[in-house]
Amino acid sequence: MGISLLAQLEAISRSRPDRVLRLRGTLPSAGGIRGEGDDEAFELLIFRGFSSSVTHPTAFDPDQPALPEGAVISEAELLQGPMNPGSELVLAGPELAERFLDPDNW
Repeated sequence: MGISLLAQLEAISRSRPDRVLRLRGTLPSAGGIRGEGDDEAFELLIFRGFSSSVTHPTAFDPDQPALPEGAVISEAELLQGPMNPGSELVLAGPELAERFLDPDNW
């Protein structure tokens, strides 16, 4: 099994301290049975090699994945970092997260 999309994006972000990648998508329902409308929206920020959820709790251990099995990333936005919530600057997106696997797109 290869490195996950999230791990690859975190690795790229280590060399770009002036960028934040915001991922949005859905998490499977807590019961584990996926039914229509049961999924929950999530938002995750990647900055300097670390992921942090702004919508759901994450494990304290940075070696644990920030997204559970079954999470679906639907879009990504590249922001000027470090972020200033009062005046965030979107540099690219929303687009597919895979676009940001190319470091030149950061």
